[in-house]
Amino acid sequence: MARGGNGEYPQGFASSIPHIHAAVAQTAAAQKDRKIMPIEQFDTSQVHAGFDPAANADSVAPVIYPNAAFWLENSQRGHNVADGDELGYLYSRVANPTLTVLEQRVAQLDGAAEAVAVASGMAAIAYALLNAAEGGGRIIAPYDVYGGTFDSLRTLLPKFGVTTTFVEDINDLTHVESLIRDDDSVKAVFAESVSNPTTHVTDVDALAELSHRHGIPLIIDNTLPTPYLYRPIEHGADIVVYSATKALGGHGNAIGGLVTSGDRFDWSTQRYPQFSEPEWVLGEAAGRAPRSFVEAAGPLAFIRRLRLKYLRLTGAVLGPFEAYLQLLGLETLQERVSKETASALEVAKFLDAQPHVTAVHYAGLPGSEQRGLVPRDYPRGVGSVLSFELEGGAEQTAAFINHVRLFRYLANIGDVRSLIVDPANTTHREFTQEARAIVGVNASTIRLSIGLESPKDLIADLSQAFEAVYPR
Repeated sequence: MARGGNGEYPQGFASSIPHIHAAVAQTAAAQKDRKIMPIEQFDTSQVHAGFDPAANADSVAPVIYPNAAFWLENSQRGHNVADGDELGYLYSRVANPTLTVLEQRVAQLDGAAEAVAVASGMAAIAYALLNAAEGGGRIIAPYDVYGGTFDSLRTLLPKFGVTTTFVEDINDLTHVESLIRDDDSVKAVFAESVSNPTTHVTDVDALAELSHRHGIPLIIDNTLPTPYLYRPIEHGADIVVYSATKALGGHGNAIGGLVTSGDRFDWSTQRYPQFSEPEWVLGEAAGRAPRSFVEAAGPLAFIRRLRLKYLRLTGAVLGPFEAYLQLLGLETLQERVSKETASALEVAKFLDAQPHVTAVHYAGLPGSEQRGLVPRDYPRGVGSVLSFELEGGAEQTAAFINHVRLFRYLANIGDVRSLIVDPANTTHREFTQEARAIVGVNASTIRLSIGLESPKDLIADLSQAFEAVYPR
């Protein structure tokens, strides 16, 4: 591992996140222009970004480092690394070379300044929201989110003093502004870029402008579209979260999550005192003057504090083998998502023409009520997930699921295999009756995640299920 002084990086910071220094140096110049990666370069970056063969025994494939901790060689070097005077890894709960590659690669693909990998998408959401609202505060969020997210916002985070005001339409800017105007208790606005399972598209540009006007960050879950279809930071989002379990990894074989950060939000205001209070490990622990995360990291205070306080101290650590699997999945992200999205549109059009389908929820359909936002923000499509409602009720839904042969019935999305699920009984069972009515998740709702199979085969499978459930 290369060694050296901190250079432009804050003294003492390397003790907890040494590898971030290289990541920042590598991306700093590119960040002068936020749109650093034209689409023709995306496929190159998904294969190569963040990895140096020369630093990994000339391996051209990502290397798995199964270390719990790393050799410090001697007492002096151990002190230097711990104090941030010399680059090096200490302990894999905070940083691991395999995870570094994943973090740098996703950050580059996402147009972000830095990224932190964690053990799951839910860990990414929890860390991001708690880091912003620590000590108590309020989140503004739509009802139309993943069921686990809704449950966390409604029942778990309030135990930590963080409450959520749910809105029916996050794009109703007048209503959202009425909730955040002159209210210092609001710590973040949160939404999914494309919602699960209705594919409602958030107007991130407008929501970011509104949030920033009131000194509030915008946190976006970009799991469904992935950075290939949409990059929220380019549209004004400050923090982005991912479940890497889904389309980023793409093979349903590893749980993981990521938080990425832009570098434009001011975390030094009185609304966020946790970023300006002196932090022992950034100052006194190394025999230096007290310093805060804002003093040490400026606009990157959020992402570095998330690693140092939440990942290091609560320990939702992604394993190096899982990171390796997700890196392998990332190498084909563009190819997978582009095909799956094209197939999803074909399937949605087929469903839209079926007499026993009462509604199709897919923002990519030509007649979608969001046809203004989609062409502007999603010229390559909105992703591989869609949902629809069957004529009848729970009995017809169960029969339909039981009669498909190619679709696999399991609670995941973004897989190379096509998946089917009834959200009301599985992925969104946490929804209250009020939330179900507002979002439109009911006993007749079926969610599909389209994989890499031939769309003709998928449509044939759906057709025979329709014939079995609704015989002529």
